[in-house]
Amino acid sequence: MLRFRERWTSLFPEIRSSRGEPAAPAFVAREGVLFCPNYNNIMEEKMKKTISLLLAMAMVFCLMAGCGSKAETPAAEAPAAEAAAPAEAPAEAPAEEPAPAEEAAPAEEAAPAEEAAPAVDLKILYEQDNSMINTYSLLAVNPDAPFVDTDGNAVGGVEINAVGAAALINWMLSEEGEEAAANYGYDEYNEYLFYLLDERPVSEAEIPEATEETKLIRLSTTTSVNDSGLLGYLLPMFEEKYGYEVEVYSAGTGKAIANAKMGNADLILVHAKAQEEKFVEDGFAYVLEGMESERMSYMYNFFVLCGPSDDPAGVAECESVKDAFAAIAEGKYLFVSRGDNSGTHTKEISLWPEELGITTESDSVQDYTDWYTYSNAGMGVCLTMAEEMGAYILSDKATFLTFVANGGVMG
Repeated sequence: MLRFRERWTSLFPEIRSSRGEPAAPAFVAREGVLFCPNYNNIMEEKMKKTISLLLAMAMVFCLMAGCGSKAETPAAEAPAAEAAAPAEAPAEAPAEEPAPAEEAAPAEEAAPAEEAAPAVDLKILYEQDNSMINTYSLLAVNPDAPFVDTDGNAVGGVEINAVGAAALINWMLSEEGEEAAANYGYDEYNEYLFYLLDERPVSEAEIPEATEETKLIRLSTTTSVNDSGLLGYLLPMFEEKYGYEVEVYSAGTGKAIANAKMGNADLILVHAKAQEEKFVEDGFAYVLEGMESERMSYMYNFFVLCGPSDDPAGVAECESVKDAFAAIAEGKYLFVSRGDNSGTHTKEISLWPEELGITTESDSVQDYTDWYTYSNAGMGVCLTMAEEMGAYILSDKATFLTFVANGGVMG
């Protein structure tokens, strides 16, 4: 029994007295078994202390964890503060530290983005030659003209809106209209697309408001002033101010003039002097009141010879545009022609060597079909063809710049 008592008292020292002796009655013998009458109380106290100890340990752990996170917070914020410092430094002494300019070199090394292939490979190779001036003229259609169809048969019952045609012509030749045309495209291309002739007609005529009878005006014109966006820029100004509606027929000069000869236009805006003079000679135009002649030439731009960027014919190095065309023919380099009797087509055939015998007729180029494409299409279509074929082409500068700005896509 003594051995059992010593064992239990060693397990439960709390039942000892303050002097280290067992407190009576610590154990009681019942039927030969050592029994502790305070066992339940002792166990309850033991559990309370154990739970208290665990709670205390948990609190200590939480405090330690909390302190750790607080200690790390300033370290996390420190880089942000340090990162902000360089932003303030240049403001304090930009002149003393030219190093940032030198450190900008990495930006220059980002060449891959800058070296990306351009959307259009065609480029202007030859321009500003005196023989490449492209002059535009307005002509009012004569209401009493001998209108004919494509077969030359007389066409009757034609009604010409002379009042509306005169209103549009007078506005386009007014100070407002001419200034708008001259400034068109500069903001986008940083150069002028059209220029005003020094000896141009200027109208000061009063422009009437549209009526139900005069509201619709039919304009037959060349593709260059349409594809370049000039008409899309000018006409809304006129329409909004005076209440007219302008219906545009756009084709090569030859087709635009033929359309007017059939009575389908009230005025024309074209750029082929010989064809314009024939139009006047045949009685299809008249002198507008206040003007000196049927042909009212007032603005111009330049034709440009364009081709692939590698310029296999070397036209950019030629002394004249005619030398450039001779080089293309001699080397049989691909060339796309309008082939539509337009002003551009007419100008093109005047630039080939005379011995080639190239004219506006398709039969004249039968011997050159291995390099010469007679397209019979508008300027936008021909530029697209030349781009795809890697060919040379003659274009008006305004349309070419619009073509490039649109990524080689013409609406």
